[in-house]
Amino acid sequence: MDWVRRRFGGLPLVSSTVATVAWITGGISDPIDRSTAVDPVWVVEADHGRALITNEIEGPRIRSECDPEQLGFQIIEVPWFEPDMLARAAAEFAGAPLRQVLSDASEGDRSIRAELTLERMTLTDPEQEDLRQLGADLGGALGVAVDAWVPGTSTDRDVAASVAGALEECGAVPVCLIVGGDDRVRRFRHPLSTGAPVDRLLMVVAVARRGGLHVAATRLAVVDRDDEVVALTESLRGVDDAVRGASRVGGTWAEALLALDEGYRSIGSPGAWREHWQGGPIGYEQREFEIAPGQDASPFAESTIRHGTAIAWNPSLRGGAKIEDTYLVGAGGQELVTTTPRWPVSSRGAELGTSSEVRVMA
Repeated sequence: MDWVRRRFGGLPLVSSTVATVAWITGGISDPIDRSTAVDPVWVVEADHGRALITNEIEGPRIRSECDPEQLGFQIIEVPWFEPDMLARAAAEFAGAPLRQVLSDASEGDRSIRAELTLERMTLTDPEQEDLRQLGADLGGALGVAVDAWVPGTSTDRDVAASVAGALEECGAVPVCLIVGGDDRVRRFRHPLSTGAPVDRLLMVVAVARRGGLHVAATRLAVVDRDDEVVALTESLRGVDDAVRGASRVGGTWAEALLALDEGYRSIGSPGAWREHWQGGPIGYEQREFEIAPGQDASPFAESTIRHGTAIAWNPSLRGGAKIEDTYLVGAGGQELVTTTPRWPVSSRGAELGTSSEVRVMA
């Protein structure tokens, strides 16, 4: 991280968000509270060294199982019960009040959150391999869960439990898991599980995290090949093709969003992106950022898409259609990482990779 500090005058850097800490440390910390935005481990980098600051509960485990000293980090443990001890210890190691150091917090005059986000979006070769393996695990978990669905008998919670269990077995956690069926899928973009049996239409949406990295995918399955969601999804492929086609090395995120807008227009649904967020680059956050078409003032709009960036767009249409998979962007095209064995795929736009079809249950 020295390049960051040099760019901003050599000031110390304090990182406390889950995403940035995972990126800097290679996923050394896995927050006990999966909903937290502030990591139980803080990273401080200064001229005299690098430190991991955590409480006396997590410190012994991290020291024993992760060997942070070998990675060049001094580990500092503080009492869990003392107010603001992480912040106080970070300021002491940095040698300056936190208001005077660089930070990944979203507020403050010295916040460099956007710069850190842009940098970590370019995944290294080992990170890309980790993403591939996580994508395969998520895709496999979704396939197993859908295959086990017994229409009219299995509940949405049965399917959700199958996905969650498969992910936990391979050391991943479902940080987002939405499973719904039938009319609720057609009416709501987020049909959270209620325990209801699923008769004819199943939607499974999941984001999995492991080692700090995230992948996302959605799977739809129907009993009747003539279900209207099949035709809706086929129509939606025009949007998916458009936005992924524009998500190329050397392009900008503003160009990708413009293509997204034009994609909806081309299928006769202008402005439909306003009905649901559309996804975007993924990595150490479920989405590293989300902006809408026309939001050109965003610090990310004109940034260049680089080789090694992961994307997970999720266009959708009212009535239950949604397309979502995770891809790696490379100089030669895009690589689908959330693969599901034995799942039907579309050959449309083959130069862009493939995306999942609606599964018709036998």
